[in-house]
Amino acid sequence: MRNYEVTFIVDPTLSSDEIKSAAKKYVDTIKGAGKIVHIDELGLRQLAYPIKRRNTGIYYCVEFEAANGESIPDLELAMTRDDAILRFLSVRLDKHGVKYNEDKRAGKIGKIVKKKKKEEEPQHKRKGKPRGNNNNNKRKSSDNAPAKKADAKPKEEVKA
Repeated sequence: MRNYEVTFIVDPTLSSDEIKSAAKKYVDTIKGAGKIVHIDELGLRQLAYPIKRRNTGIYYCVEFEAANGESIPDLELAMTRDDAILRFLSVRLDKHGVKYNEDKRAGKIGKIVKKKKKEEEPQHKRKGKPRGNNNNNKRKSSDNAPAKKADAKPKEEVKA
């Protein structure tokens, strides 16, 4: 059995019933070809660039197993002809892709873990120089100006 993943974007201007029926139609087609491992409804998302004058789309991702890829060209042809589908992508997954998807479903990947904030030690317990913005090494703008001679006399104005 080979593993495949089909991701498709449904037109968001359709009614919710039409959106669900379009997605269900392709999920049923995939069920006829093999065993569905996981269906991920990603929902409404912003597109990177307009597709068919739409800036958003409803994403679906279906991971499935099939004995061979004979049914995929038929599925792609049906999606190409359907006006409800803005874009689609069919991919054959290798062992790393399957492992990644399993880890993602298990929550090992993509989960945001908040780190606990360490309490800072008091200044007197720290070793070394204190942290912070230390501007001692930066040159001041007055250092860039040419040095004035101490013996130089100011010029006198000439009266005419």
